[in-house]
Amino acid sequence: MNSAHEENLSLAADIARWTEGRTRHDTPIQGLALHRWDHPTDPTSYMLAPSICLIGQGRKRLYLGEETFVYDTHSFLITSVDLPVVTQIIEASSERPYLGLTMELDLKVLAQLMLSQDFAPPPASRRGPGIAVSAVSDPLLDAFRRLIGLLENPDDVPALAPLIQQEILYRLLAGEQRALLQQITTAGNHSYQISRAIDWLKNNYSRPVKMDELASKAGLSLSAFHHHFRATTAMSPLQYQKRMRLNEARRLMLTEHLDASRAAFEVGYESPSQFSREYSRQFGAPPRRDIMSLTQEMAAG
Repeated sequence: MNSAHEENLSLAADIARWTEGRTRHDTPIQGLALHRWDHPTDPTSYMLAPSICLIGQGRKRLYLGEETFVYDTHSFLITSVDLPVVTQIIEASSERPYLGLTMELDLKVLAQLMLSQDFAPPPASRRGPGIAVSAVSDPLLDAFRRLIGLLENPDDVPALAPLIQQEILYRLLAGEQRALLQQITTAGNHSYQISRAIDWLKNNYSRPVKMDELASKAGLSLSAFHHHFRATTAMSPLQYQKRMRLNEARRLMLTEHLDASRAAFEVGYESPSQFSREYSRQFGAPPRRDIMSLTQEMAAG
């Protein structure tokens, strides 16, 4: 049995232990969540923050715009900007459940690490959205196993977790997705400029958007802004804003118990009927039915 396979089995066992009887475990380690599903899932839409997603057992599919990414125990998924994605677990059973993790990336620590280690500048030729799938390495798996191992001794988390997370960021910068991560932290780079526009949209998703003003915030001409925004997110700024609004409305209804009309108003919709139509297209059911289904699912899980 090779070491990578052994590490995967161990990672799966670690995740299984902490997710027994639940579908998600938000750990006391900053940004780290563990996931378990005993069956394949329907496509689910949500905002994915800059993260690394690793699988100990099972298989998952992610859609971004018209693009599809599939990853499993031999690969990891990484995102460098907030993206409205649709995900689906495609391999899971009660005997062999899906066991995975997500860790949000601290872009400030990433930028500091990049400067302190004097990594070479990213190649200017990289094109594509702020998301990629790469082969997982033994050192990366080992670092995540040690990170999860800290859950055994919560007193160790404040001192040791940041060190292991920094090691994980270092290994990502030393790997084949270095360019993806460096571009998002390098001022003057198009990916960095688009990330500034995305940050504005995140903080102002309920406000009307004037494209020329948004392009100006990114420091780009209107045509260049549209081109690079689509290249980074696989969708237009307006499509991005709509998905962000609908995901936030879903969260408000699910966690803060707002009704559909109030949630629609809170995220910037003026027409409840338009909100209901667009919500149904994105989530596959009208707001009330979708939230009831999610609530029942959460209670069961």
